[in-house]
Amino acid sequence: MTLDLDFVRSQFPGLDSGWTFMDNAGGSLTLEGVADRVRDYLLHTNVQHGAGYEVSRQAGERVARARSRVRELFGAAEDREVVFGASTTVLLKFLARALRSQLGTGDEIVVTNVDHEANIGPWIELREQGVEVRFWNLDPESLRLETEDLRKLLGEKTRLLCVTHTSNILGSIEPIEEWARLVHECGGMICVDGVAHAPHRRLDVQRWNVDFYVFSLYKTYGPHLAALYGTAERLLELDNLYHFFVPREKIPSKLEPGNPCYELAYGCGGITDYLEELGTRSGRGEDRLASAFEAIAAHEEGLSERLLDLLRDRPRVRIIGHDRADRSLRVPTISFVVEGRSSKEIVDRVDSHRIGTRFGDFYARRLIDDLGLAARDGVVRVSLVHYNTADEVGRLVEVLDTVI
Repeated sequence: MTLDLDFVRSQFPGLDSGWTFMDNAGGSLTLEGVADRVRDYLLHTNVQHGAGYEVSRQAGERVARARSRVRELFGAAEDREVVFGASTTVLLKFLARALRSQLGTGDEIVVTNVDHEANIGPWIELREQGVEVRFWNLDPESLRLETEDLRKLLGEKTRLLCVTHTSNILGSIEPIEEWARLVHECGGMICVDGVAHAPHRRLDVQRWNVDFYVFSLYKTYGPHLAALYGTAERLLELDNLYHFFVPREKIPSKLEPGNPCYELAYGCGGITDYLEELGTRSGRGEDRLASAFEAIAAHEEGLSERLLDLLRDRPRVRIIGHDRADRSLRVPTISFVVEGRSSKEIVDRVDSHRIGTRFGDFYARRLIDDLGLAARDGVVRVSLVHYNTADEVGRLVEVLDTVI
């Protein structure tokens, strides 16, 4: 698979700013096609849905088509299994609230110390109604969530497992399909944070057999919006979050209080359009999205190896995560610390060369604290995506060569 990099970069006007963007896990650049759709919606169909006149019908049809296009990104079976929300944080709070009537004293939820706080905090709040929250902690030596440790936490009282598909610190890809099987054998459900995974790999929620899966569209080349997948069966069981007269069976509407942001939802259809075009240009086969992500993964693996090669060569550098670029193990979100140096100091030096990186805990505060890295200002994180180039990584390596 070959990535058509000229085509890719032509779709992101932000790349013409004179900056090199390597903070993409915090928010990617937006596709021009997405912005065009948002503008067109606002200028031509910015009316309320549900009326009988033509423009209202057209507006509703546009958002419905966009929901279907996001459904294709998930690999979901039905459009009604896609819930839009302002952010992943908001959607997970909504999900926890909508599950309250199904959880009570003695029920158990398993969370990790690796996740973004968005997939920890809402579940901890359920302790107020007697739910026990158990932590599945990273092995500090392997820097992995060990499946054997999970087996010890699961049992007949387990109602929900909340995990990340890819850590926004470690960049590691986790065996979600296996974990889903294990928790289902106990009669529980699984909720997956896919924010750090979705920009880099083809999603396939049906094959993985997950109950809930959420990611941020603004980190996947779209506008500031997020989407939650839930199987129709699970969504129908959830409590209504909207007005009292909205039927419990009306999904996804009952989980989108106030309705989604129409123009942003419509814009998201441009993400799928772009990826399908990229797949056509990059590979062969009927699944154009799969072809696109195969080309993306191969390209990003090469970018990652160039940076990791430098970091492995420096004795004072500790890579936080896999130190090889193997695409089966990690995405190009690369974190590290340098002995005797604060992460802020390193990032400040890199920023001065108009290369955007970042330091900190990235809302994975529990992981950074447990690894003893808070006093260093967290980690330096370089998060690449497929529109980055070998030349850009080369410039970063030259800068880091003088800094670390």
